[in-house]
Amino acid sequence: MAFGLGAASYFALPGEPVAAVGGAALLVAAAAAFASARWSPHRAVTVAVMLAAFLLAGFGAAKLRTEAVRAPIAPDGTGVQTLETYVVDIADPGQGGARLLLAPIRASALAPEETPIRVRMTLRDGEVLPEPGQAISVRGMINAPPPPASPGSYDFARDAFFDGIGGVGFALTPLRAIEAPPPEGRLALAMKINAVRWALARRIVDEMGVESGGLAAAMVTGHRAFVPPEQTEALRVAGLAHIIAISGLHMAIVGGFAFGAVRILIAAWPWAALRVSSKKTAAVAGLLAVGAYLVISGLPSPAVRAAITAGAAFCAILLDRRAISLHTLAIAALVILALQPEAVMAPGFQMSFAATAALVALAEAWPRPAREINTPWPIRTVQTIGVWIAASLGVSFVAGLATGPFAMQHFNRVATFGLVANLLAAPISSFLMMPALAIGAVLAPLGLGGAPLAAADLAIDTLTRIAATVAAQPHAQLVVPSAPAWTLAVAFIGILWLCMWRGPLRWVGLPLALAVALYPRPAPPDAWAAADGSAVAVRTGDAAVLFRPDAKLFAAELWARRRGLTPADADVRNQGYDCDRWTCSPKLGAEAPAVAAIMTRRASTIAAKLPELCARAEIVIVRGLAGPCESGALVLDARDFSRGGSVELYRTPEGWKALWAQDLRGSRPWSWRPQ
Repeated sequence: MAFGLGAASYFALPGEPVAAVGGAALLVAAAAAFASARWSPHRAVTVAVMLAAFLLAGFGAAKLRTEAVRAPIAPDGTGVQTLETYVVDIADPGQGGARLLLAPIRASALAPEETPIRVRMTLRDGEVLPEPGQAISVRGMINAPPPPASPGSYDFARDAFFDGIGGVGFALTPLRAIEAPPPEGRLALAMKINAVRWALARRIVDEMGVESGGLAAAMVTGHRAFVPPEQTEALRVAGLAHIIAISGLHMAIVGGFAFGAVRILIAAWPWAALRVSSKKTAAVAGLLAVGAYLVISGLPSPAVRAAITAGAAFCAILLDRRAISLHTLAIAALVILALQPEAVMAPGFQMSFAATAALVALAEAWPRPAREINTPWPIRTVQTIGVWIAASLGVSFVAGLATGPFAMQHFNRVATFGLVANLLAAPISSFLMMPALAIGAVLAPLGLGGAPLAAADLAIDTLTRIAATVAAQPHAQLVVPSAPAWTLAVAFIGILWLCMWRGPLRWVGLPLALAVALYPRPAPPDAWAAADGSAVAVRTGDAAVLFRPDAKLFAAELWARRRGLTPADADVRNQGYDCDRWTCSPKLGAEAPAVAAIMTRRASTIAAKLPELCARAEIVIVRGLAGPCESGALVLDARDFSRGGSVELYRTPEGWKALWAQDLRGSRPWSWRPQ
């Protein structure tokens, strides 16, 4: 906890410390820990100094990690350019369509020292996906990774920075294969592995069909290119979206299946049972299975963190320690944070760690009554079924409570029937789907995967039906506005207090754990504009009125959910605003926020429309460059968005107040946007 707090303190800084600070923090931490362990006369002093040392170590590790991954970021405004590049992998599709992860060889508009080492590019509709490892040429637009969609929301550019992605863009021409020198080192190895993963994903889809095979390929290889969007949405609304992402659940099932299978095989072989430790041999098999699955999944950060956690449990078995304990979990978390300090800011790590800690605490507190001797089998069967039902209810309920604050704060969604859906889905995914997929993935390249993949097909079809049925219920998903940022840290501390403390004082953490759910929400803003001014929305009651529903829809919907608003249809917009393709202005006499917008950079349109909009509105948002309004209306133009990013506008008795995203992000390596 102290190490994670130190890392979080680094990411909360408004400015970037010099590189030497990271090394100095680690040296001071090591010296303090050594001195305290060697010479401290009191245990309380030792504990306090050790916690301070680990806090400093977390801060230093985060700074050194930032320096280690620092890479070029594409400048904005370079226009259309030709990119010659290797295809590293098939990235997860976005709202714009299929995407590729590229390793540029050269970019026509960028010098070699300005060229990002990785670029994520959205393809044109209908484009045939290339194989990983192929060299291609394409013309398109490349810009820096996008900033937060709204002030205080999740920073996607920070994720891209630590993933080595220095540019995002979209293709304007078809892909063209080219001759290029073969890559070397880690890039060549990564592309070979990704080619195998892609071939396996396509084979699974060919065997099972797109409806079930897309989900199966996503859970085996991490490729989501074949998953239908409506299936993803149904799983999300039903509270089952975690099934798609390769995470702790999948690692636990694969590793546990290998562990159990090897232990049964050894027990069934008398010679081996008498000479070999079945438990430790099975633990080695579990480690190998987790490692193989990690490689096949493409080594995404959530899978790496899950593999470390599972690996810590198997290593505990090899060292004759308890595999399931808060101590083992703490070691796993410390290793993860030492390797990836940025994980402390990731919703996936926060939710996974909180859920795992809660489940381990539940396992430690679960009553273990003495077993009766010679109980008739009908009674024993009923008792076993009752225990399993109670355990399933307890696991789903506790995991849901532990992850609830993070789901509300980061995603602003609450799956009303998520507990029911998970109770129905858990045994199917744990005992049929994942084991069948694991066996099918191994046998598919040999042409023997038909039977296990058919079993997985049945399981996935059942899961899909459960998700669709649950998602179709009234009020299946509730939108919850985000609470102030500090409440999430308080809730995290409360959850960990509940997990770690024993006795009546444990319940002191309960009100803290409920901070996100219970703290009053601040008043929502009256208007919002995207980071480049291309999309604008205003609030009318509990509805978000989008001026251009076809532009920056993902960002607009994210902002609306974050503030607890529901996007309104075009009829609501037309009641209060006069809109054409590029402009919107409030109608005379309409009860609507006095906000107007020019959502184009074209100078002629801005010059023609600006006087009219200035006369109608109190604030005019302009995507391009504009001068002041003679009427005194406030103008926000491209210069403001370049400096501040996305903005939320609040009308107060003293006038309009603007909250800019960049002011909350600070000046950090991932927030700097080269021009």
